[in-house]
Amino acid sequence: MKINLLTIISGNKIKLRPLSESDFDALYQVASDPEIWAQHPASNRYQEGHFRKHFFMPALESQRAFVIIDKLTEQVIGSSRYYDIDPEKQSIAIGYTFIGRDYWGKGTNKELKDLMINHVSSWAKVIWFHVAKQNQRSRKAVEKLGAVLTQEEDSFVDGVPFTRLHYKLNI
Repeated sequence: MKINLLTIISGNKIKLRPLSESDFDALYQVASDPEIWAQHPASNRYQEGHFRKHFFMPALESQRAFVIIDKLTEQVIGSSRYYDIDPEKQSIAIGYTFIGRDYWGKGTNKELKDLMINHVSSWAKVIWFHVAKQNQRSRKAVEKLGAVLTQEEDSFVDGVPFTRLHYKLNI
C-alpha cells in the first residue's frame, strides 16, 4: 500500500504543508521561545544551533514533517510530523509537535491532531502519541483526544534521559 502522508491539509483555522528547507527562519522564530520547550526533556531546543541540529534537520530528513500555518495571517505557527509508521499493524505515531504560545488554549492543537488523524484514517486503525512524563501540557492534550496511556519506558532525547509515555488512540 502506498501511503501519501505529505500533502497540503487544510482545516478551518490552520493548514499544514510539507516542511521545506526554506522554512527554517520562520519556524525558528516560533521555536526560539524558551517557554515552548520548558516541559520538554531537551529544554534547550529554543537555542538556534540545538534546534537546527536536533529538531529541524531530522524533521526535514524524515520527509514526514509539516509546518502549521495560520490561514488568516499565512504565518508559520509551529510544526508536527508522522513517524513510526507500521502498515502491517495499521499504526502510525504523531508527534514532534510544537505550536507558538499565541495559539495555546485556542483549539489549534486539537484541530491539528484532528487533521492529521483524519488524513491517515483510511488505512490507520491506531495512532500513537509519545510524551515525556513531565510534559503536563502535552499529556493533557493527548488525553483530551481520547488517547489512553499504555506504557512507560526510560528513553533519551538529544542525550537527555527521561520517562517516555506511550498513549494509544484507536480510530
